[in-house]
Amino acid sequence: MRNVMTATSAAALLIASGTMAVSQTRQEISIVGSSTVFPYTQAVAEQFSSETGAPSPVVESTGTGGGMQIFCEGIGAQHPDLTGASRAMKASEYQLCQENGVEDITEALIGFDGLSLAVSRDTEHQWDLTLGEIYQALGAQVPVDGEWVDNPYTRWSEINSELPDVEILAYGPPPTSGTRDAFVELAMQAGCEELEYVQNLDVEDTGDWIEENCSRMRTDGPFVEAGENDNLIVQRIQADPNALGIFGYSFLYENQDTLKAASVDGVQPSTETIADKSYPISRPLYFYVKNAHRGVIPNLQEFVEEYVSDDALAPGGYLTERGLVPLADDRREEMQEAVVNAKSMEAPQG
Repeated sequence: MRNVMTATSAAALLIASGTMAVSQTRQEISIVGSSTVFPYTQAVAEQFSSETGAPSPVVESTGTGGGMQIFCEGIGAQHPDLTGASRAMKASEYQLCQENGVEDITEALIGFDGLSLAVSRDTEHQWDLTLGEIYQALGAQVPVDGEWVDNPYTRWSEINSELPDVEILAYGPPPTSGTRDAFVELAMQAGCEELEYVQNLDVEDTGDWIEENCSRMRTDGPFVEAGENDNLIVQRIQADPNALGIFGYSFLYENQDTLKAASVDGVQPSTETIADKSYPISRPLYFYVKNAHRGVIPNLQEFVEEYVSDDALAPGGYLTERGLVPLADDRREEMQEAVVNAKSMEAPQG
């Protein structure tokens, strides 16, 4: 049974009354954004089209940053209605939206995801990495003999003799990706903070130093930007048993027959470890909707209701069966009410 508030007619009429600028020249809902959120949105689009007979929404994987830029370009049928995001909207993106007339936006926190470091099931090695080792393998600069230098490591065993004696090779997302943003914050910066060199720094603010010095991925070969298509990363690590891939848990979940996760600080990613935060690289997932398009773009309100329904997001829902880690019941109900009734988001801080 669908447990979403149905008091939407008045809200839709109210929204529609202020949206005459949105020309109804498009019949399909248009969605851009995160490659991590993409499979969830695509699943909702297929479910919605199957149940209603409405045209299937057009869903494009543009990356979180790219999606925000496109989403915030303006109001009207030539601009998308929703964008998926693997991080919260930044203050600068919100300001861009405001400057371009995208003034009324609703934020939907749909659940949680763990960033997975995945390897081929054909690997000969047991992969269990600390955050510090991940940083030392992939950071642009690292401490060596008491000096902060360009990263010289080419093999995992050079970082820790107990790690596999194979070349460091990791495929990951580009800077436009929310997955990249989250990985830098949750793995790279957190891993850098663990290093003895950093802990012994004589600086006024260690956090500022880490953000300035530990946020760059190396560009000399061991880290390879593989674009916004996470399926390409999957294919590359399936073909190379010594390579690692960085992407959302849903892609690992969908490819368990050929891939497995590296442990991080001794913990494997799972719905349980992501939900209880024992897996250290976890993050929230969102979508954002233009309220000026509701009631004008056909079926948009109904699609949003489907996306936040219990059928999709509750434990056992069809998105949680695809790897999405659900919100607690009270938090999900609060989100559903806000999203269905087009509650405007507040401006992000910072």
